[in-house]
Amino acid sequence: MADMTEPRLFGDPHETPDGTTVITVSRPAGVFVIRDGQAKWEPAVDATRVAVLAVTTGLVAATLGALAVLHRPPWPDLRRRH
Repeated sequence: MADMTEPRLFGDPHETPDGTTVITVSRPAGVFVIRDGQAKWEPAVDATRVAVLAVTTGLVAATLGALAVLHRPPWPDLRRRH
């Protein structure tokens, strides 16, 4: 008998109408898909969220870089001083 105080890592298997068995996994998040006798791991990743995070990070880095260059350019000061 299983110890009910321990957290479950695997969910109950579910069978789809085409005969595929899907087993959810809590850590790391994802599912095992069993189709035609072959098991395949499919992680639960939201590609849109990853893309938005990457674009936002790039925009913040570009903005900070531009502000740093405008505030104090990396080239020497060529103005004449009297």
